[in-house]
Parts: sequence; C-alpha cells; structure tokens
Amino acid sequence: MKRLVPIAALLTLAAGPAIAHVGHSSTASFTAGLGHPLEGLDHVTVMVLVGLWVGLKGGRALWVWPAVFVGVMLIGGVLGMQGVPLPFVEPAILTSVVSLALLVALAVDLPVPVGAAILAVFALFHGHAHGTEVAGTLNGVEYMAGFALATAALHLAGIGFAATMTHYSLRPAIRVVGALCLLVAAAVYVGILQ
Repeated sequence: MKRLVPIAALLTLAAGPAIAHVGHSSTASFTAGLGHPLEGLDHVTVMVLVGLWVGLKGGRALWVWPAVFVGVMLIGGVLGMQGVPLPFVEPAILTSVVSLALLVALAVDLPVPVGAAILAVFALFHGHAHGTEVAGTLNGVEYMAGFALATAALHLAGIGFAATMTHYSLRPAIRVVGALCLLVAAAVYVGILQ
C-alpha cells in the first residue's frame, strides 16, 4: 500500500479535466437531481466510499460525516450556481476518489472532526462542479435538493454494506472494495470508464 500513495499523488497532479460534470442531463427538476448522481461513476464511487469509511469508523461519524458532506456539498452547489470560481475542481474530484479509496483500503481511523474536515473539502468541490451546471432558479434549487437526497442514499448504501460485512465478520471485504475503487479512479483518469 505504501507504493500506492505516491502513484495516487502523481495521478492526481497530472489530472486534466474529466469533463465529468458538464451537460449530463437536465438540471431543471427534483427528479433530474435525484437521478444525476447515478450517471457519473466518479460521484457514485465517492459517495459509496464516504459511506464505507463512515461504516468503518462508526460511532458519531455515522451521522456527522454524511451530514457534513451533504451540507457542504450544497454550499458548494450554491457557490457554483452563483458563478463563484473555484480552482482545480476536476483534479480535486479525482483526488477525492483516490484519497477516500486509500482511507477505506487502509482502514484509516481519524478523529471525527478531522474526518469531517477532509470530507468537507471534498464535498465543496463536488457540490461546486454540479452547481455550475444549474441555473440559480427555483428549478435549480429543486435539482440540488434531489441531488442531495440521492447523495445521502449512496452514503447509506456504503454504510449498509459496511454494517453487513461487519455483522458477518467480513470487515476486510470493506477494505478490498476501497482498493478496487483505486482501480476505478485509474480507469476514469485514463478514460476507460466515465
């Protein structure tokens, strides 16, 4: 695993735009927002990884980390909707996939406030990327509400998987999924997957 960290850092530094957040579909309704997170592999992967990491941590993280992620993601969305620039959005999103995959694969146990801060940074970029696609109208607000709900559901899917694996004494399977997500990040980066 020690070799993966420098490789992941190099991939992140070399990342160009993934064009993962432009023009996927309509951004004019709650339903469109609900479906949009399921259209991008990077988003699905990150949201499930958040849930897996939350499931590994347990305790207060079960509600604090997802709440922080969704809340800050909405703040980032509003910033994007208002046209507030944020540099390095696409590289930051790739960094979030790689970092969260490593945090899960290595079962990194951080204090709840530190984990919340890390997730807040990633959430800001994810929210901004999607907010830039949305008009600052009532329809845009509906879209972001659907988007937030779908994001929370993906967190719950990760938490549910982690809880199931823990219940059946298969906790190492959670870490294996984290390692597999590194492969997903690499495949997205090189354009094999989108």
